[in-house]
Amino acid sequence: MAGGFVVDQVASAQSALQLGLQEDYKVAVVDIGLPDGNGLDVLRRWREAGKRLPVLLLTARGDWQDKVNGLKAGADDYLAKPFHMEELLARLHALVRRSEGRAENRLSAGNFVLDGDRQQVQTTDGWQVLTATEFRLLRALLSRPGWIISKQELLEQLYDLDTEASANTIEAYIHRLRSIVGKSSILTMRGQGYCFKPDD
Repeated sequence: MAGGFVVDQVASAQSALQLGLQEDYKVAVVDIGLPDGNGLDVLRRWREAGKRLPVLLLTARGDWQDKVNGLKAGADDYLAKPFHMEELLARLHALVRRSEGRAENRLSAGNFVLDGDRQQVQTTDGWQVLTATEFRLLRALLSRPGWIISKQELLEQLYDLDTEASANTIEAYIHRLRSIVGKSSILTMRGQGYCFKPDD
């Protein structure tokens, strides 16, 4: 066990491909440079087979083209070697949290329906189109109605490969979401975070 994860470790592309197809993992770390193949090919095969688990790519190469190729292949995050284990674990935990609700194409709470395929939310005013960031934040809130979700956890919904969002960014997106779903649907819990209240 490492950092709270129970880990299956293999050293070849073929073994990684088979395990990823057979098992139901919460998250995967894939090295691009494997002895018998390319980690990107493994990732592409998983995605073609419908495997939607979050994937973090490792590589010794740090140029932008590797990052672009990884994202095109379906990676969720990217970490260049050498790295600190604490950073790897933090990114993995963030990926797991971000993936909540991903398996559900539709989430509903009260009168709201969140459609993952179309990246839209149904409100009393009809279907509203969301940006990718708005969708991730609303999914985090709507997947746990009535729960208080901290700003730190919501910050991780905005996480990408190059940028860490600030608390002010969260507040701006919360303001935008309230204009879509209604001010009374997202409550501010001072000093704690935010809570989604589906019915007024």
